[in-house]
Amino acid sequence: MFRLQPRSSHLPQLSTINSFGMAYFRITLLRSAIGLPDKYAGVLRALGLTRRMRTVYHPVSKEMAGQIFSVKELVDVQEVESKISNKTLKQLRKPDPGFYVESRSKTAKAQWN
Repeated sequence: MFRLQPRSSHLPQLSTINSFGMAYFRITLLRSAIGLPDKYAGVLRALGLTRRMRTVYHPVSKEMAGQIFSVKELVDVQEVESKISNKTLKQLRKPDPGFYVESRSKTAKAQWN
């Protein structure tokens, strides 16, 4: 059977060790595998991605890069120096409130009198 191999120019350069220790892939599932062949759903399960917007961390390796490459259209991948906890990740995703309190109501009433 003839298999196509990805060209090395398309693959990112993998840095396995940095000054802080191990590098990690931060993988976030953006698109669901519903309606796709079971092969893709199996790869996502193997990566630990079961729901949309779920983020997992895996050490940088050729095996992980190969799995990510097979579902590249469904995930967002970043190479990070360390893992981020779910609580910290949720705080990073939280948008700004959109407003700022300039003064309290009692002080505002006193200004108009």
